[in-house]
Amino acid sequence: MSAPSIQSEQSSSSAPPQPFIRLEKLSKHFPIHKGFFNRKVGEVQAVTEIDLDIYAGETLGVVGESGCGKSTLGRSILQLLRPSAGRVLLDGTDLCTLSNRQLQPLRREMQIVFQNPYSSLDPRMTIGDTVAEPLKVHHLYKGPALTQRVTELLDMVGLPRDAFRRYPHEFSGGQRQRVGIARAIALNPRFIVADEPVSALDVSVQAQILNLMDDLKKEFKLTYLFIAHNLSVVEYISDRVAVMYLGKIVEIAPAASLYHQPLHPYTKALLSAIPVPDPTVDLSKRVLLQGDLPSPSNPPSGCRFHTRCPYVVDKCKSEVPTGIEYLPGHVAYCHRVLEINELPTTP
Repeated sequence: MSAPSIQSEQSSSSAPPQPFIRLEKLSKHFPIHKGFFNRKVGEVQAVTEIDLDIYAGETLGVVGESGCGKSTLGRSILQLLRPSAGRVLLDGTDLCTLSNRQLQPLRREMQIVFQNPYSSLDPRMTIGDTVAEPLKVHHLYKGPALTQRVTELLDMVGLPRDAFRRYPHEFSGGQRQRVGIARAIALNPRFIVADEPVSALDVSVQAQILNLMDDLKKEFKLTYLFIAHNLSVVEYISDRVAVMYLGKIVEIAPAASLYHQPLHPYTKALLSAIPVPDPTVDLSKRVLLQGDLPSPSNPPSGCRFHTRCPYVVDKCKSEVPTGIEYLPGHVAYCHRVLEINELPTTP
């Protein structure tokens, strides 16, 4: 049973909206080769059978531990990494079946903001050349019109006009990330994957970048897939939040619902780990996970979280849980949601 289609709170109407992007059983596995003959001896299951709908105009946050597959998911949607199986439907077009040449015009619809503003910019290129590059590749502007367009983009992200002829090493981390954002919006895309865009920045700068991204979203009607470790950042910017564990989505819900009433044990553990600046808070109620994160090259059978779950039963070890909508728009992949959360009725 695949996860039911979930729509954002803002999109509720008599006729459910169609998703802008739909993932169907999306998987990305990386082969492991060993030996003199470089034989394949296994594979890292970075993303496994993800079913997900992304709606136009929303910000979908993705959270989870390091190595859970968040970045791989985002890059697989954009076809920067070709999926091993499954489908990525953009307005009904399956991107996985297209060649690189067929994908090129669709690249204008989908862009990415990378995590590290220090390594995502070419130090040999000026800021003007960096922002102008996608415009040149797609043959949209040239000559004075190109210079004017790049200048407009620098203004949009709050950079001075003299940045045009300067190099990345002359800017701070926050300013470099603004350059990355200007490059991402240069082609007027509809969908942007923000791969931990503020994690490498000072806390004082993070809020400025988040506000900039929110303003650009409203101005250009963008749709974001926002990947982050910081749960507070995700809560601030996201309309819905998907929680990933070991290559699988374990819970997805409107942000307010997920943070107010998490249903999955893993989500409860993540939220309880958020530092609280109050010495009077009772820390004994925190959910502490036992054991280490299993290897994605040999994931556990059944529910992948069962090796660390405090509520595990035999069924969890043998049966893969399906996604069930327990609250409006709130889906969890767990066999024991009703018992753990004392919900009154079965959905």
